[in-house]
Amino acid sequence: MTIKFADFEKKIKISFKDKDLLKQAFTHRSYINENVGLKISHNERLEFLGDAVLELIVTDFLYKKYPAYTEGELTAMRSALVNAIIISEIAGAIGMNDYLLLSKGEAKDFGKARQYILANTYEALVGAIYLDQGYEVVDKFITKTLLPKTEEIVNKKLWRDAKSLVQEKAQEFVSVTPSYKVLQQSGPDHDKHFTVGIYFGTNLIAEGKGKSKQEAEQSAAMNALKAKNWLD
Repeated sequence: MTIKFADFEKKIKISFKDKDLLKQAFTHRSYINENVGLKISHNERLEFLGDAVLELIVTDFLYKKYPAYTEGELTAMRSALVNAIIISEIAGAIGMNDYLLLSKGEAKDFGKARQYILANTYEALVGAIYLDQGYEVVDKFITKTLLPKTEEIVNKKLWRDAKSLVQEKAQEFVSVTPSYKVLQQSGPDHDKHFTVGIYFGTNLIAEGKGKSKQEAEQSAAMNALKAKNWLD
């Protein structure tokens, strides 16, 4: 089946000057490995660029919208907004799943691995839009797709440091200090994925995933708060 990227352009209302750049944004490394001789590269360099563009636009938005918040609070809010789970949800909502160029093996996996691929592809798309259309267009794209999530994150206080909160609640309700353990790590050095467990004593309460141990610990802490119904 041939993927028609023109349909995606209509969906996001952006017409690329360089069509290969759009295709590259959706091209996973596994697809290149399986289709040797393609003229385009995989999307990892675009993802690197898009990650920085995304961080700048989100930072600028939060700085202007929430003047009363401290640097630490704004940093926590930004982390909550640009984490892989939220971004993969956004990518899924705008139909990016239908355009991914993956190896046959990766195409069959709809679990956590797909979640990270979607999040990375969204960042690569941001990089591609920035290169092809400029800052103003990519700013509008992020404002339309991702930034509406800010209100939910702020209203539900999902930006709070989950590790600090779960420690406070665990000491209050069960008189233990949580501990964390890396359960699994995978991927090359430039694209590591960690799975971390949070324990109360010897009991595994929840797991979390992330591109760093710190991100995975935060995710595990948030999942523990949800599991214990300790979110206000």
